Amino acid sequence: MRQVIALGGNALLKRGEIASAENHRRNIAQAAGPLVRACEGVETALVHGNGPQIGLLALQALAYAEVPAYPLDVLGAEAQGMIGYLLAQALGAADPQRAIIGLLTQTLVDGKDAAFARPTKPIGPIYPQDQALSLAAARGWSFTMDGAGQRRVVASPAPLEVVEQATIEALVADGALVICAGGGGTPVTRDEAGGLRGVEAVIDKDLVAALLAIRLGADRLIILTDVDAIYGGWGGPAPTALREVRAADLVESAFAEGSMRPKVRAARQFIEATGHDVLIGALDDLAGLLDGTSGTRLVA
Repeated sequence: MRQVIALGGNALLKRGEIASAENHRRNIAQAAGPLVRACEGVETALVHGNGPQIGLLALQALAYAEVPAYPLDVLGAEAQGMIGYLLAQALGAADPQRAIIGLLTQTLVDGKDAAFARPTKPIGPIYPQDQALSLAAARGWSFTMDGAGQRRVVASPAPLEVVEQATIEALVADGALVICAGGGGTPVTRDEAGGLRGVEAVIDKDLVAALLAIRLGADRLIILTDVDAIYGGWGGPAPTALREVRAADLVESAFAEGSMRPKVRAARQFIEATGHDVLIGALDDLAGLLDGTSGTRLVA
């Protein structure tokens, strides 16, 4: 059996926590045991998000004004290394017999994708509205509502290809647990000579996980986040957890862009391409998601 697990950046750093190394280590250490059990006897590629983390790196880069701020593709590569290292260390401690490999990954996008003109991907912390307005004026950032505050949003073009796909497949087939495509992978385009060049964006990790799962011939896709299920009527007076639902019955526009909407889109893409199920639920109850007592199962 083969699977791809998509692990949300917000699931690794709980809402309201400061983005310290200690908090990351503690949350990842708590997740390591359930993740290892979910991967026992299963060929696995593990994709992680980086929304809070790349936002932190961007802010830290701005703090030293003598050097121009690094672009998002370079910061994305930094976040891959940081989170991949912490995950590999914790998973290796939980399962010392298995090879755990963190692979720096690039993801090809179309440089003319309309998403570059319409930022939707939230990164960084949540700001009070007045501070968000000030930052938007001073730095030209775009913002969107997130709960009672606002978060910075950046371009999130559609993934076309995972550049290191063949390497990932070889490692997974050899039994390694491969941590890859972190933060959706570093976004790159091809120039006229066929070379790769980074672009200013953050790719949605769920869409990359679906693409990777399709290309790997995975038997299932698991999307782990900080909410316990997909909810119908979210934001209304009586939201209802959806336990099993046909992917084709979900209307993407009913879900928040940059949050649950790309998860639904990723699930539909995987199911339409493979006919296999997708599980979406909370990292904190991964065992319940796998045995069907929690979370949402999307089916063909």
